[in-house]
Amino acid sequence: MSVWNPPRRSASGVSKVTVPALLERKGCSARDCSGKLAAVTAYDFPSARLADAAGVDFVLVGDSLAMTMLGHDSTLAVTMDEMLVFTRAVRRGLQRALLVADMPFGSYQASDAVGVENAVRFVKEAGAEAVKLEGSRVSLVKRLAEAEIPVMGHLGLTPQAVNRMGGYKVQAKTREAIELLREQAHRLADAGCFAIVLEGIPREVAAELTAELAIPTIGIGAGPECDGQILVWHDLLGLGERAPAKFVRRYLRAGELIGSALEHYVADVKAGVFPADAESYHLPAEKPAVVEQVAASVA
Repeated sequence: MSVWNPPRRSASGVSKVTVPALLERKGCSARDCSGKLAAVTAYDFPSARLADAAGVDFVLVGDSLAMTMLGHDSTLAVTMDEMLVFTRAVRRGLQRALLVADMPFGSYQASDAVGVENAVRFVKEAGAEAVKLEGSRVSLVKRLAEAEIPVMGHLGLTPQAVNRMGGYKVQAKTREAIELLREQAHRLADAGCFAIVLEGIPREVAAELTAELAIPTIGIGAGPECDGQILVWHDLLGLGERAPAKFVRRYLRAGELIGSALEHYVADVKAGVFPADAESYHLPAEKPAVVEQVAASVA
């Protein structure tokens, strides 16, 4: 594996992250942590713009928006049309980071043909540069590779399988489950995935898979040995109402700050101190006649 070199800057001075550039980062974490991939799951234009400016390598428009943006109890309710709306918004906010779109529940389970059709929609209608699939969908990954659509896999705790798993529980804790996960990961890599998200699995298992696979692993609740990490926007900024999972590090308590600002605003309005004179517009002083006309009309 060659030493990673940052992607060249475009004419506009913005370094564009591509799928080949991500593949070149495989194994960099073993030598130099600066080569690790940093990603976020975000859903709108302002979030995408901020993530892009901060140097995030790729942004995933996750089906978790069903919960974070639409108020559902799980990821299962979000539709393709809703995912396309949010993906378009994120597309408009990105210049450098790679855009990955999450294939929602029901968009590929019926058949590989349906999955390819919906993946094409993400690329053609929303500007996605890759899609992400949950589970061991080897035949679909091969079909998408043939269609020139890059695919990111997702194994371990896969939220779309929450009903089968009986909740959001750590996976791959037994020898049989670990071997199954290993087999699935290698099959996805051989089928053409350019990276695999490992969610909610023991650190030791993720470390072994990261060492074995020739493609990058992206951890979320899978320990620090993965080639990269991803967190949900609302979790890392403290915007969620629920207690975060063990693997989440809150870098800000934005929810509390926003709540305090809104309370301050409401109090100022009710106290009559907002808006102040400095925040109001005035008629030009050289037109007293206009002022008299306005005063007369009010009277």
